[in-house]
Amino acid sequence: MARHIYACPMRWSDMDAFGHVNNVVFLRYLEEARIDFMFTQAAEAGAGEFAGGSVVARHEIEYKRPLVHRPAPVTVETWVTKIGGASLTVSYEIKDTAEDGTETVYVRASTVVVPYDLVEGRPRRISPVEKAFLSRFMDEAPAAVVTA
Repeated sequence: MARHIYACPMRWSDMDAFGHVNNVVFLRYLEEARIDFMFTQAAEAGAGEFAGGSVVARHEIEYKRPLVHRPAPVTVETWVTKIGGASLTVSYEIKDTAEDGTETVYVRASTVVVPYDLVEGRPRRISPVEKAFLSRFMDEAPAAVVTA
């Protein structure tokens, strides 16, 4: 299974009054990673139709632990958990990986994306080329974590 890895820069303005990254900013991090995945990487692989239009139909986000500002970027891993005829589900983990391999996960999330024909003003089907690109990143959603 392949995952798209995006090194997301952090900005001083991402912090809230409590000294950690604001919950809304995490959605921006997801958006930046999704754009890099579906627009930049897909176009380089010959599946550039996504850049012609797509809309978010749903977000789910689970905040695991606070993230504080620092100069180093945070990692956003992106992969596909579902491909339908006219929608796909993208999953994410926003995390750090230490040199010893231990991971700190700050957020787990998913987004339902609908390819959209901007000229026609309506959703469109996922093309075979897009499906082939997305299939390279297909995996299951991470297991839910039960907290006491």
